[in-house]
Amino acid sequence: MEISFGELRCKEVVSVSDGKKLGRIIDLSLDLNGRVLGLILPQSGRVFKAIADKNCLFVPWRNICSIGDDIIMVNLEGRRLLGN
Repeated sequence: MEISFGELRCKEVVSVSDGKKLGRIIDLSLDLNGRVLGLILPQSGRVFKAIADKNCLFVPWRNICSIGDDIIMVNLEGRRLLGN
């Protein structure tokens, strides 16, 4: 499956464990070969504050359960904060 970053950014990210809306993707983490390592989301739900404070949530790519037309379902067991 191929999908652009622009298409991913338009989708709401939702936790499968509790149905909580986590926000929209603000960045991707890539390795040196260009493979996606994970999604970066605003921890606070406020994109500009998250970017300025570098207080973001990292969701490893392996924790993505499904990518649908409107939402991305993720398992948060492997989550961690970035920038702290």
